[in-house]
Amino acid sequence: MAATRSEWPLKRLKDITSKIGSGATPRGGKNGYRADGISLIRSLNVYDFSFAEEDLAFIGDEQAAELDNVIVQKDDILLNITGASVARCCLTNPKFLPARVNQHVAIVRIRPDVADAHFVLYCINSLHFKSRLLALAQGGATREALTKTTIENFEVCQPPLPVQRRIAGILSAYDELIENSQRRIRILEAMARALYREWFVQFRFPDSAEASSGRPGHEKVKRVASPLGDIPHGWEAIPFEKLLVSMTGGDWGSDQPTEDESAEVCIVRGTDLDEVAYGGELRAPVRFIKPSSLKSRGLRPGDVIVENSINAKSRCIGTTLLVDDKVLARIGRDAVAASFCKVFRLHDPRLAPLVHLHFRRLREDARMEYYQNVAANGIGNFQARKFAEEEHLILPKDEALRSKLIDGIAASFESVGVLSSQSSNLRRTRDLLLPRLLSGQVELKEA
Repeated sequence: MAATRSEWPLKRLKDITSKIGSGATPRGGKNGYRADGISLIRSLNVYDFSFAEEDLAFIGDEQAAELDNVIVQKDDILLNITGASVARCCLTNPKFLPARVNQHVAIVRIRPDVADAHFVLYCINSLHFKSRLLALAQGGATREALTKTTIENFEVCQPPLPVQRRIAGILSAYDELIENSQRRIRILEAMARALYREWFVQFRFPDSAEASSGRPGHEKVKRVASPLGDIPHGWEAIPFEKLLVSMTGGDWGSDQPTEDESAEVCIVRGTDLDEVAYGGELRAPVRFIKPSSLKSRGLRPGDVIVENSINAKSRCIGTTLLVDDKVLARIGRDAVAASFCKVFRLHDPRLAPLVHLHFRRLREDARMEYYQNVAANGIGNFQARKFAEEEHLILPKDEALRSKLIDGIAASFESVGVLSSQSSNLRRTRDLLLPRLLSGQVELKEA
C-alpha cells in the first residue's frame, strides 16, 4: 500500500522553490502596451490549470528590462495574488515566452531536483489546498490578497519525487483531454465570429434556398441606403431597444439567509464568465436574495450577461456570457448576474448568439469604449441606454433566410456547449482523483 497523505510530509513553498515574486506596472501603464513584443502576463490571463491568450498585453524591450527580476521561465507556476481571481494558478504556456508578470501575478518557480512543478500545481488547485489558500487571501488586513510571505510559508504535500511525477502524469492525461476540448471550442468560436462578420456585417450570405450549403445569395441582391450605410435589399437595421424585453441589473444579496433574502442563488460575476462559459472550475459565490428578485432576475436560456462595470485601467466593459440550458446545468442551481452586470433579455431568444457576437465585434474593433463612461475613480461603466438606442442588428426580413443564418451560427454554439460540459466533467473527475491518489484510496498502479 502506498503511503497515505498523512504520512507524507508537508513542505513550505519556500523550501522547494528557487523564486517567488511578483512584478510591477510597466512604464506607461496601459498606454504603453504594444501590438506585439514581450508578453506581459496579467491576472486576467491566469485561470486554474489554463492560460487565457485573449487580452494578453505586450511591452517593448525597454519596459521589459525594468522587469528583468520577473522573467518568466518554462514550467513556472503563475499565481494570481490580488482581487476576485486571487489564488487562480496555472503553468506557463511556452508559446508566450519571453514574458514578464505584472504586480497582480506571482511567479512560483519549483526546484526540479526536489519537486515536480506539475504536481505542485495540482496540489495548489486541489480543493483541500485551494480552500486553505483562499482563506489566507481573505483573512488578512488586505482583502483578497496574498503576500510573498504567505506564499512562501504555504505548505503542500510532498511525497517522494517519483511518486509526484507518477501522479502528475496520471492527472495530465485529463488535462490533455481538456485542452483538446478547449482547442476545439476556440476553433468553433472563431468560426462563429467569422460567419457573423461574413453574413451580418459584410453581407456575403447564402440565399434562403441554399443557406445550408453555403451557396452565395448576396451577389444577386441589390443594396439600398440606410442610416448605417448600404445594406442588402430586404434587410433591416433594428435598434437594440426594439429587440429587448429588458435590460436588467443584477443582484448581490447577502452571504446568509434572512427573512427577506431567503432565495439561495449562484451569483455570476464578470470574473466568472469564462469559467461558466467553457466548463472551468465554478467559483461564482452562492448568496441569498429576495424571492421577488429571483423571479425577475433569474437567468434563463437566451439571456446575454454583459459586464457592466470594470476597472477601466485593465480592460473595457462589454465582455458577455451567452446563457443557454447547458450553462445553467453546469451552474446547477438558480442563478442571477451580479449587481455590476446587465442582463439583456430578447423578444426572440434565437438572436442571443448574434447579440453575443455583436458585443465581441465591438470589443475587437475597439468601439466598445464609446459606450464606456469612466468615473473619477477609474471605474468604467456601461452606458446601456445609449447602447440600446444607437446600436443596431441588421437582419433579413425574410423569415426563412433569417432562420437559416441564425441556425448556422447557433450550431457552433451548440457544439461549444457540449464540449464545455465535457470539459467540466473531466475537470471534476480529475479533481476528485487527486485527493484519492494522495490519500492512498486509489493506488498508483490501479490509476
